[in-house]
Amino acid sequence: MSVLPTAFHTAQQVRDMDRWAIERLGIPGYTLMTRAGEAALDLIVEAWPEARRLLVLCGSGNNAGDGYVVARLARAAGLEVTLASLSDPSRLGGDAARAHADFLAHGGQAREFDASLLPEADLVVDAMLGTGLDREVRGAYARCIDAVKAAARPVLALDVPSGLHADSGATMGRAVRADRTITFVGLKAGLVLGDGPDLVGMLSFAGLGVPQDAGGMATVMRRIDAADAARVLPRRRRAAHKGENGRVLVVGGGPGMPGAARLAAAAALRAGAGLVTVATRAEHVAAIVAGRPEIICHAIGSARELEALLAQTDVIALGPGLGRGEWSQAMFEAALAAGKPVVVDADGLNLLAAGQRRRDDWILTPHPGEAARLLGRSPAEVQADRLGSVRALVDRFGGVAVLKGAASLVLGPSGLPWVCTAGNPGMATAGMGDVLTGVVAAVWAQHRDAEAAAAVGVLVHAAAGDLAARGGERGLLATDVIDRLRECVNPA
Repeated sequence: MSVLPTAFHTAQQVRDMDRWAIERLGIPGYTLMTRAGEAALDLIVEAWPEARRLLVLCGSGNNAGDGYVVARLARAAGLEVTLASLSDPSRLGGDAARAHADFLAHGGQAREFDASLLPEADLVVDAMLGTGLDREVRGAYARCIDAVKAAARPVLALDVPSGLHADSGATMGRAVRADRTITFVGLKAGLVLGDGPDLVGMLSFAGLGVPQDAGGMATVMRRIDAADAARVLPRRRRAAHKGENGRVLVVGGGPGMPGAARLAAAAALRAGAGLVTVATRAEHVAAIVAGRPEIICHAIGSARELEALLAQTDVIALGPGLGRGEWSQAMFEAALAAGKPVVVDADGLNLLAAGQRRRDDWILTPHPGEAARLLGRSPAEVQADRLGSVRALVDRFGGVAVLKGAASLVLGPSGLPWVCTAGNPGMATAGMGDVLTGVVAAVWAQHRDAEAAAAVGVLVHAAAGDLAARGGERGLLATDVIDRLRECVNPA
């Protein structure tokens, strides 16, 4: 298995890469199919070492060919293999037909699918529909997918889970929910968009010897990786002082909500900001600094009082716990009028939605519900077209947009979306967005490129969440993530 590439492509682009390797590099198509089967079997042995009985489900195209190769190689390795075909194998063509013939020649047998096969399987290998699906799943395939889901057996999907649209991540009526997916040649955008994160499980990649620049295919999205973090957050010089590490001002903590501002401030400190100040209501000062004396906290009653703090700030984090009342509106307007770089989240986004405006020096960090309010859409519409939604946010509001969620998206002036494949479901809990706001503000204060800072801030936040989740995802707290941030902002 290879490390995940940084580039995501459309399914057609990956097919073109495959064809380029065949025509330009002289790699036979069946060789690529065999390599795919070998990579899948290697993953089976690694991920499910106790699995002895495989049920391989094959459809009618090249994805089925991969399945026949896996079945043949698994039998040769001493595993017990049942292969069930959802389509007449005699109708296979090209390399898939050859894979089927080789499977038979080595003693394999294909049978029709029956749900009674599922309980006996230690592992189900999904090789039914692949990347070419462009219509709703029906008939035998639909019944099979329903039976696989009901059986609750471990599932390895080859290339993409059957029923998942490889470009959009939409569920085409119904789809396999895999425990792991191994994808080949290039990463398909649908693996991380829409329903992809819920259906793919843990994602592995096998390039099959095809270069990632094969055919010069354009990139649809770019994965944020450790190299980006190392570039944006390099090792500090020994003579560094706190002033050059950035000054962040958190404006928040409206009536009854001091916790959000404190979380953002603590996260900004742990992400490396040199100085972090909170501007909040007087009644919240003690709660915010209690147990965290490194936070500078000011009681602010009016916009005029806030102006002095704004003049000494590099980046503003606007919105955590801000509220929507008169005081909140005054703080919001004063912060934006300062002309300083600003990260807008939470109630800052809600206030922005009520009176829309545009600027180039801000980073907006909405979750799907907030993005829906900003765009005048429903959350379901935002989720159904996450790429289109993040583009719409930048088109309408300018600057950089972070669309949070599983596989968060970042888009800025470069026009090429970034996607974060780190993070876990345990992070879907109160305060996690406030932590992200603080992290992004701190990274931006240290590295003045807003788009890169947003992307790396998202990665750092997600990576810290993954470290914190090693003890279990359920019950993960925002403060647990803050505690792991320092490990993620220091280059090795």
